[in-house]
Amino acid sequence: MKGFIQFVREQGVVGLAVGFILGGAVSKVVAALVEDIINPILALVLGGAENLSSMYLQVGAAKIMWGSFLNVIIDFIVIALVVYFGVKWLGLDKLDKKKD
Repeated sequence: MKGFIQFVREQGVVGLAVGFILGGAVSKVVAALVEDIINPILALVLGGAENLSSMYLQVGAAKIMWGSFLNVIIDFIVIALVVYFGVKWLGLDKLDKKKD
């Protein structure tokens, strides 16, 4: 068991697992926050559309879905902040053993 714990600490598996679990756990909450609160506010500010995801730029026959892209960027930023501050707050960043 000691060898397994040493492997986990040296390889940074704890950090990887924490990031994966927290990212999955908060993704629905963040998606709801972005979709239900942030997107409608940004849509009003940026052009009066009902939802940011439906905003696009028509170039010939192509639709450039910049609102949908911005939605994904906001999701990523919020999830990254939650995971970062969650790891810092829980002190999990100190679990990985530093290599000499």
